[in-house]
Amino acid sequence: TVALLSLAVLTPAGAASAAALPLVINTWAFRTAAETAWRVLELGGSELDAVERGCGQCEIDQCDGSVGYGGSPDESGETTLDAMIMDGNTMEVGAVADLRRVKNAIGVARKVIEYTKHTLLVGESASLFAVRMGFPYEDLTTQKSLSLYSEWLNQSCQPNYWKNVVPDSSKSCGPYKRPEGVTYKEEQTSSQRSVHNHDTIGMVVIGVSGTVASGTSTNGAIHKIPGRVGDSPIAGAGSYADSTAGGAAATGDGDIMMRFLPSYQAVEYMRMGTDPTVACQKVISRIQKYAPKFFGAIICANTTGSYGAACNKIPGFTQFHFMVSSPLLSRPTEQVVDCI
Repeated sequence: TVALLSLAVLTPAGAASAAALPLVINTWAFRTAAETAWRVLELGGSELDAVERGCGQCEIDQCDGSVGYGGSPDESGETTLDAMIMDGNTMEVGAVADLRRVKNAIGVARKVIEYTKHTLLVGESASLFAVRMGFPYEDLTTQKSLSLYSEWLNQSCQPNYWKNVVPDSSKSCGPYKRPEGVTYKEEQTSSQRSVHNHDTIGMVVIGVSGTVASGTSTNGAIHKIPGRVGDSPIAGAGSYADSTAGGAAATGDGDIMMRFLPSYQAVEYMRMGTDPTVACQKVISRIQKYAPKFFGAIICANTTGSYGAACNKIPGFTQFHFMVSSPLLSRPTEQVVDCI
């Protein structure tokens, strides 16, 4: 990763980002996702098409093991997927969570918009819907995900997401249960993730006329409790698009970030005229007051094509890398922002 970053074109992201349309911005240095989305726009595809194809490229590439199949096995060793896509013109959202045995999660999310009056489908029922929409059942397990699961079991299931249970979840594997006659203990929330557990692709696409679309795709938190759903497929948390204001997408510790609806909040700041970089920073600052050690970042863009990003500074995570494609750049370009 270090070698690749040293070869990348790193452009500092400041408050005065130049504005031009169309614009594609996505979390992390997921270059092929950015290139795919940009190519869709160049070929005349819609903003929604660009988001679906761009995030779908990360599902194919298994970006950092945190998007798509074969990564982040849950507590039972299974990989499940979450995704959403949002149309900023109609405010329609399609989302799937805890999707099993179907690889193209954002593709299924798009079908939720196109063929149902619903917003979010989950679990086994989401998989059945996907099959009815023509998606094949495929095994999401790989040798890599099996080895990650095996290593975790050999480390006494550490780290995990349980608390206040018996046996002691910090020392052994379950099954866990609620202890008898013990009162609930408040725990200081701290992130168990590192910069190498990137977690999500989030993408915002703004067309030449200012039309906004956004989307996300992830396989969620590694070793999560089965059934856990993070921020990624939740409108306003994982991403948000409004063609009257702008779009935003978040990445990081979804269990914390989803409580603050950061993407919705960022768009509302931009609606009030706040610069995208400042909007992103304000969102991060709000979360910091309650969870100073959370791992997370957010990208923001308004309808003129101005954009920005912000992240929470913690040990091992002091800068956030993201991709930008616009007419002002000769190619999709990796940019970097210092965390606050």
